[in-house]
Amino acid sequence: METKEVLLDKAMVVIREDECKGCGLCIEACPAQVLFQQPHLNSMGYHPAGYKGEGCTGCGICFYQCPEPGAITVYKKGYIKKEDEVINA
Repeated sequence: METKEVLLDKAMVVIREDECKGCGLCIEACPAQVLFQQPHLNSMGYHPAGYKGEGCTGCGICFYQCPEPGAITVYKKGYIKKEDEVINA
């Protein structure tokens, strides 16, 4: 069985809320200002960062600012994902 590949037509950020400690470093560093502090608490009791859903340039600055490994993944425009790969934005 062959797995189809899908090309992403825009860059995007995925933030794993339970990994985020709510420090805000990614929010301050984002030149496109597409990240924000969520009003709800995650399972650790922090207000996690969120992505507005559009406007990401894929620069990765938020990823490099984040002190939590694995909390942020940046997908650049043109990323080829497997058809069955789930990207929760």
